[in-house]
Amino acid sequence: MRKDVSFTTIVKEEITSKPFSEERKKSLLAAFIKVNGELTIHEGVTSIVLNTENAKIAKYIYQILQQIYGISAQLAYLKMMKFNKTTTYRISINQGVDDLLDDLSISFLDGKISKNIVYNDDTIGGYLSGAFLASGSVNSPISSNYHLEISVDNDNYAKWLSKLLLHYNKGIFNVKITQRRKSFVLYLKKSDQIADFLILIGATDSCMEFENVRIDRDFSNIGNRLVNCDQANFEKTIKSAKRQLKDIKIINDSIGIDALKNIKQITLCHLRVDNDDATMQELASLMSEQLHENVSKSNISHLFRQLHEIADKYRGK
Repeated sequence: MRKDVSFTTIVKEEITSKPFSEERKKSLLAAFIKVNGELTIHEGVTSIVLNTENAKIAKYIYQILQQIYGISAQLAYLKMMKFNKTTTYRISINQGVDDLLDDLSISFLDGKISKNIVYNDDTIGGYLSGAFLASGSVNSPISSNYHLEISVDNDNYAKWLSKLLLHYNKGIFNVKITQRRKSFVLYLKKSDQIADFLILIGATDSCMEFENVRIDRDFSNIGNRLVNCDQANFEKTIKSAKRQLKDIKIINDSIGIDALKNIKQITLCHLRVDNDDATMQELASLMSEQLHENVSKSNISHLFRQLHEIADKYRGK
Protein backbone atom coordinates (compact mmCIF):
# COMPACT_ATOMS: atom_id res chain seq x y z
CA MET A 1 0.00 0.00 0.00
CA ARG A 2 1.24 3.50 -0.85
CA LYS A 3 2.23 5.21 2.39
CA ASP A 4 2.15 8.76 1.03
CA VAL A 5 -1.62 8.85 0.46
CA SER A 6 -4.72 7.65 2.30
CA PHE A 7 -6.61 4.52 1.29
CA THR A 8 -9.60 6.75 0.47
CA THR A 9 -7.49 8.62 -2.08
CA ILE A 10 -6.27 5.33 -3.60
CA VAL A 11 -9.87 4.15 -4.02
CA LYS A 12 -11.07 7.44 -5.51
CA GLU A 13 -8.18 7.72 -7.95
CA GLU A 14 -8.77 4.15 -9.11
CA ILE A 15 -12.40 5.04 -9.89
CA THR A 16 -11.27 7.96 -12.05
CA SER A 17 -8.95 5.65 -14.01
CA LYS A 18 -11.61 3.12 -15.08
CA PRO A 19 -13.06 3.09 -18.66
CA PHE A 20 -16.72 3.18 -17.63
CA SER A 21 -19.59 3.24 -20.12
CA GLU A 22 -21.25 6.56 -20.97
CA GLU A 23 -24.43 5.64 -19.08
CA ARG A 24 -22.38 4.82 -15.97
CA LYS A 25 -20.44 8.09 -16.28
CA LYS A 26 -23.74 9.98 -16.46
CA SER A 27 -25.03 8.38 -13.28
CA LEU A 28 -21.66 9.08 -11.61
CA LEU A 29 -21.83 12.73 -12.68
CA ALA A 30 -25.44 13.02 -11.47
CA ALA A 31 -24.52 11.86 -7.97
CA PHE A 32 -21.35 13.97 -7.82
CA ILE A 33 -23.26 17.14 -8.74
CA LYS A 34 -26.16 16.27 -6.40
CA VAL A 35 -23.85 15.71 -3.41
CA ASN A 36 -21.18 18.28 -4.16
CA GLY A 37 -22.87 20.92 -6.31
CA GLU A 38 -23.77 24.44 -5.30
CA LEU A 39 -26.42 26.08 -7.49
CA THR A 40 -26.20 29.86 -7.92
CA ILE A 41 -28.16 32.41 -9.95
CA HIS A 42 -26.48 35.73 -10.68
CA GLU A 43 -27.99 38.34 -12.99
CA GLY A 44 -30.25 35.72 -14.51
CA VAL A 45 -27.40 33.28 -15.21
CA THR A 46 -27.61 29.85 -13.53
CA SER A 47 -24.32 28.24 -12.53
CA ILE A 48 -23.11 25.15 -10.70
CA VAL A 49 -19.93 25.15 -8.62
CA LEU A 50 -18.18 21.89 -7.70
CA ASN A 51 -15.27 21.65 -5.24
CA THR A 52 -12.78 18.87 -4.52
CA GLU A 53 -9.36 18.64 -2.92
CA ASN A 54 -8.24 15.96 -5.39
CA ALA A 55 -6.80 17.15 -8.71
CA LYS A 56 -7.51 13.84 -10.47
CA ILE A 57 -11.18 13.94 -9.48
CA ALA A 58 -11.46 17.53 -10.72
CA LYS A 59 -9.88 16.60 -14.05
CA TYR A 60 -12.10 13.51 -14.35
CA ILE A 61 -15.36 15.42 -13.77
CA TYR A 62 -14.19 18.18 -16.12
CA GLN A 63 -13.50 15.62 -18.86
CA ILE A 64 -16.90 13.93 -18.45
CA LEU A 65 -18.64 17.29 -18.82
CA GLN A 66 -16.64 17.99 -21.96
CA GLN A 67 -16.85 14.53 -23.55
CA ILE A 68 -20.55 13.80 -22.99
CA TYR A 69 -22.10 17.28 -22.97
CA GLY A 70 -19.54 19.42 -24.79
CA ILE A 71 -19.43 21.76 -21.79
CA SER A 72 -16.19 23.71 -21.35
CA ALA A 73 -16.37 24.35 -17.63
CA GLN A 74 -13.98 26.66 -15.81
CA LEU A 75 -11.36 24.82 -13.77
CA ALA A 76 -9.43 26.72 -11.13
CA TYR A 77 -7.75 26.08 -7.80
CA LEU A 78 -7.70 27.87 -4.49
CA LYS A 79 -4.73 27.64 -2.12
CA MET A 80 -5.58 27.92 1.58
CA MET A 81 -2.70 29.63 3.34
CA LYS A 82 -3.91 28.97 6.89
CA PHE A 83 -4.19 25.79 8.90
CA ASN A 84 -3.32 22.76 6.73
CA LYS A 85 -2.70 24.79 3.54
CA THR A 86 -4.88 22.52 1.38
CA THR A 87 -5.60 23.17 -2.28
CA THR A 88 -9.23 23.16 -3.43
CA TYR A 89 -9.99 22.57 -7.10
CA ARG A 90 -13.12 24.35 -8.31
CA ILE A 91 -15.18 23.50 -11.40
CA SER A 92 -17.62 26.21 -12.47
CA ILE A 93 -20.35 25.28 -14.97
CA ASN A 94 -21.78 28.44 -16.51
CA GLN A 95 -23.37 27.12 -19.69
CA GLY A 96 -26.14 24.64 -20.43
CA VAL A 97 -26.90 24.20 -16.72
CA ASP A 98 -30.66 23.76 -17.08
CA ASP A 99 -30.25 21.18 -19.86
CA LEU A 100 -27.57 19.35 -17.84
CA LEU A 101 -29.74 19.16 -14.72
CA ASP A 102 -32.69 17.99 -16.80
CA ASP A 103 -30.72 15.27 -18.61
CA LEU A 104 -29.23 14.00 -15.34
CA SER A 105 -32.58 14.25 -13.52
CA ILE A 106 -31.03 16.34 -10.73
CA SER A 107 -33.16 18.36 -8.33
CA PHE A 108 -31.64 20.32 -5.47
CA LEU A 109 -35.08 20.73 -3.90
CA ASP A 110 -35.75 17.11 -2.94
CA GLY A 111 -33.77 13.96 -2.23
CA LYS A 112 -35.39 11.58 -4.70
CA ILE A 113 -33.15 9.62 -7.08
CA SER A 114 -34.74 9.31 -10.51
CA LYS A 115 -35.10 5.99 -12.32
CA ASN A 116 -34.20 7.86 -15.50
CA ILE A 117 -30.58 7.98 -14.33
CA VAL A 118 -30.40 4.85 -12.11
CA TYR A 119 -32.09 1.86 -13.75
CA ASN A 120 -29.72 -1.16 -13.62
CA ASP A 121 -26.77 -2.54 -11.66
CA ASP A 122 -24.23 -0.65 -13.78
CA THR A 123 -25.86 2.73 -13.18
CA ILE A 124 -26.35 1.91 -9.49
CA GLY A 125 -22.60 1.30 -9.27
CA GLY A 126 -21.94 4.52 -11.19
CA TYR A 127 -24.25 6.59 -9.00
CA LEU A 128 -22.73 5.31 -5.76
CA SER A 129 -19.21 5.83 -7.11
CA GLY A 130 -20.12 9.47 -7.88
CA ALA A 131 -21.47 9.95 -4.36
CA PHE A 132 -18.31 8.36 -2.93
CA LEU A 133 -16.05 10.60 -5.04
CA ALA A 134 -17.97 13.63 -3.75
CA SER A 135 -18.04 12.90 -0.01
CA GLY A 136 -16.99 9.32 0.74
CA SER A 137 -14.22 7.89 2.86
CA VAL A 138 -12.96 4.46 3.88
CA ASN A 139 -10.54 3.47 6.61
CA SER A 140 -7.27 1.81 5.73
CA PRO A 141 -7.50 -2.00 5.92
CA ILE A 142 -4.43 -1.84 8.16
CA SER A 143 -6.80 -0.63 10.86
CA SER A 144 -9.04 -3.25 12.44
CA ASN A 145 -11.75 -0.59 12.67
CA TYR A 146 -13.41 -1.19 9.32
CA HIS A 147 -15.52 1.78 8.29
CA LEU A 148 -16.78 3.19 4.98
CA GLU A 149 -19.10 6.18 4.75
CA ILE A 150 -20.79 8.71 2.47
CA SER A 151 -21.91 12.03 3.94
CA VAL A 152 -24.81 14.09 2.52
CA ASP A 153 -26.72 17.13 3.77
CA ASN A 154 -30.29 15.91 3.19
CA ASP A 155 -32.08 13.31 5.31
CA ASN A 156 -34.44 12.21 2.55
CA TYR A 157 -31.59 11.90 0.04
CA ALA A 158 -29.63 9.76 2.52
CA LYS A 159 -32.62 7.41 2.72
CA TRP A 160 -32.79 7.15 -1.09
CA LEU A 161 -29.08 6.30 -1.26
CA SER A 162 -29.68 3.70 1.42
CA LYS A 163 -32.48 2.18 -0.70
CA LEU A 164 -30.09 1.80 -3.63
CA LEU A 165 -27.74 -0.25 -1.47
CA LEU A 166 -30.47 -2.23 0.24
CA HIS A 167 -32.07 -3.27 -3.06
CA TYR A 168 -28.79 -4.14 -4.79
CA ASN A 169 -27.97 -7.84 -5.24
CA LYS A 170 -30.66 -9.16 -2.88
CA GLY A 171 -29.75 -6.85 -0.02
CA ILE A 172 -26.14 -7.85 0.66
CA PHE A 173 -25.45 -4.47 2.29
CA ASN A 174 -26.48 -3.71 5.86
CA VAL A 175 -26.21 0.05 5.55
CA LYS A 176 -26.86 2.36 8.50
CA ILE A 177 -27.62 6.10 8.68
CA THR A 178 -26.58 8.44 11.46
CA GLN A 179 -26.67 12.21 11.88
CA ARG A 180 -23.40 14.03 12.44
CA ARG A 181 -23.90 17.73 13.12
CA LYS A 182 -25.71 19.00 9.97
CA SER A 183 -24.84 15.98 7.86
CA PHE A 184 -26.45 12.57 7.39
CA VAL A 185 -23.93 9.75 7.10
CA LEU A 186 -24.47 6.36 5.46
CA TYR A 187 -21.94 3.84 6.68
CA LEU A 188 -20.83 0.20 6.49
CA LYS A 189 -18.86 -1.49 9.28
CA LYS A 190 -18.45 -5.09 8.13
CA SER A 191 -15.26 -5.78 6.20
CA ASP A 192 -16.87 -8.16 3.70
CA GLN A 193 -19.56 -5.57 2.86
CA ILE A 194 -16.93 -2.85 2.44
CA ALA A 195 -15.07 -5.12 0.01
CA ASP A 196 -18.32 -5.75 -1.91
CA PHE A 197 -18.96 -2.01 -2.04
CA LEU A 198 -15.49 -1.38 -3.49
CA ILE A 199 -16.26 -3.88 -6.25
CA LEU A 200 -19.64 -2.22 -6.87
CA ILE A 201 -18.13 1.25 -7.37
CA GLY A 202 -15.42 -0.11 -9.69
CA ALA A 203 -12.46 -0.11 -7.28
CA THR A 204 -11.59 -3.78 -7.85
CA ASP A 205 -7.82 -3.29 -7.48
CA SER A 206 -8.39 -1.51 -4.16
CA CYS A 207 -10.64 -4.38 -3.10
CA MET A 208 -7.83 -6.84 -3.81
CA GLU A 209 -5.45 -4.71 -1.76
CA PHE A 210 -8.03 -4.41 1.02
CA GLU A 211 -8.41 -8.19 1.14
CA ASN A 212 -4.67 -8.86 0.98
CA VAL A 213 -3.95 -6.57 3.92
CA ARG A 214 -6.60 -8.09 6.16
CA ILE A 215 -6.10 -11.70 5.05
CA ASP A 216 -4.13 -12.63 8.18
CA ARG A 217 -6.84 -11.10 10.37
CA ASP A 218 -10.01 -12.43 8.83
CA PHE A 219 -10.25 -15.48 6.55
CA SER A 220 -14.04 -15.66 6.30
CA ASN A 221 -15.47 -15.28 2.79
CA ILE A 222 -12.17 -14.10 1.31
CA GLY A 223 -12.07 -16.87 -1.29
CA ASN A 224 -15.44 -15.92 -2.73
CA ARG A 225 -14.60 -12.23 -2.71
CA LEU A 226 -11.35 -12.72 -4.64
CA VAL A 227 -13.26 -14.76 -7.19
CA ASN A 228 -15.76 -11.90 -7.47
CA CYS A 229 -12.92 -9.42 -8.04
CA ASP A 230 -11.41 -11.61 -10.75
CA GLN A 231 -14.84 -12.14 -12.29
CA ALA A 232 -15.54 -8.41 -12.28
CA ASN A 233 -12.20 -7.70 -13.98
CA PHE A 234 -12.75 -10.54 -16.47
CA GLU A 235 -16.23 -9.29 -17.38
CA LYS A 236 -14.87 -5.80 -17.97
CA THR A 237 -12.09 -7.25 -20.15
CA ILE A 238 -14.63 -9.16 -22.26
CA LYS A 239 -16.91 -6.12 -22.51
CA SER A 240 -14.01 -3.90 -23.62
CA ALA A 241 -12.82 -6.55 -26.09
CA LYS A 242 -16.27 -6.74 -27.70
CA ARG A 243 -16.33 -2.97 -28.13
CA GLN A 244 -12.81 -2.98 -29.57
CA LEU A 245 -13.59 -5.83 -31.98
CA LYS A 246 -16.64 -3.91 -33.16
CA ASP A 247 -14.45 -0.87 -33.91
CA ILE A 248 -11.92 -3.05 -35.72
CA LYS A 249 -14.65 -4.65 -37.86
CA ILE A 250 -15.95 -1.21 -38.88
CA ILE A 251 -12.45 -0.12 -39.86
CA ASN A 252 -11.77 -3.36 -41.73
CA ASP A 253 -15.09 -3.21 -43.61
CA SER A 254 -14.54 0.46 -44.49
CA ILE A 255 -10.86 0.78 -45.44
CA GLY A 256 -9.15 -2.44 -44.37
CA ILE A 257 -7.00 -2.84 -41.28
CA ASP A 258 -3.75 -2.82 -43.24
CA ALA A 259 -4.63 0.57 -44.73
CA LEU A 260 -4.03 2.21 -41.36
CA LYS A 261 -0.96 4.44 -41.33
CA ASN A 262 0.29 3.50 -37.87
CA ILE A 263 2.06 0.12 -37.65
CA LYS A 264 1.15 -0.17 -33.97
CA GLN A 265 -2.54 0.30 -34.79
CA ILE A 266 -2.34 -2.40 -37.47
CA THR A 267 -0.49 -4.80 -35.16
CA LEU A 268 -2.93 -4.19 -32.30
CA CYS A 269 -5.94 -4.86 -34.55
CA HIS A 270 -4.54 -8.23 -35.60
CA LEU A 271 -3.55 -9.12 -32.02
CA ARG A 272 -7.00 -8.29 -30.67
CA VAL A 273 -8.74 -10.33 -33.39
CA ASP A 274 -6.49 -13.32 -32.63
CA ASN A 275 -6.74 -12.89 -28.83
CA ASP A 276 -10.30 -11.78 -28.10
CA ASP A 277 -10.08 -12.39 -24.34
CA ALA A 278 -6.58 -11.01 -23.70
CA THR A 279 -6.15 -8.24 -21.13
CA MET A 280 -4.52 -4.91 -21.92
CA GLN A 281 -1.33 -6.06 -20.20
CA GLU A 282 -1.27 -9.30 -22.20
CA LEU A 283 -1.75 -7.37 -25.44
CA ALA A 284 1.10 -5.05 -24.42
CA SER A 285 3.39 -8.05 -23.87
CA LEU A 286 2.41 -9.62 -27.21
CA MET A 287 3.00 -6.37 -29.09
CA SER A 288 6.33 -5.77 -27.35
CA GLU A 289 7.48 -9.22 -28.44
CA GLN A 290 6.23 -8.78 -32.00
CA LEU A 291 7.63 -5.27 -32.58
CA HIS A 292 10.81 -5.83 -30.55
CA GLU A 293 10.23 -2.70 -28.48
CA ASN A 294 8.69 -1.90 -25.13
CA VAL A 295 4.94 -1.24 -25.37
CA SER A 296 3.13 -0.35 -22.14
CA LYS A 297 -0.44 -0.97 -21.03
CA SER A 298 -1.13 2.77 -21.31
CA ASN A 299 0.14 2.69 -24.91
CA ILE A 300 -2.40 -0.04 -25.68
CA SER A 301 -5.22 2.00 -24.11
CA HIS A 302 -4.17 5.06 -26.14
CA LEU A 303 -4.10 3.05 -29.38
CA PHE A 304 -7.58 1.67 -28.75
CA ARG A 305 -8.86 5.22 -28.19
CA GLN A 306 -7.35 6.20 -31.55
CA LEU A 307 -8.99 3.20 -33.24
CA HIS A 308 -12.33 4.12 -31.66
CA GLU A 309 -12.04 7.65 -33.10
CA ILE A 310 -11.22 6.23 -36.55
CA ALA A 311 -14.16 3.82 -36.35
CA ASP A 312 -16.46 6.71 -35.40
CA LYS A 313 -15.70 8.36 -38.73
CA TYR A 314 -17.13 5.36 -40.57
CA ARG A 315 -19.78 4.26 -38.09
CA GLY A 316 -23.24 4.18 -39.65
CA LYS A 317 -21.95 4.73 -43.19
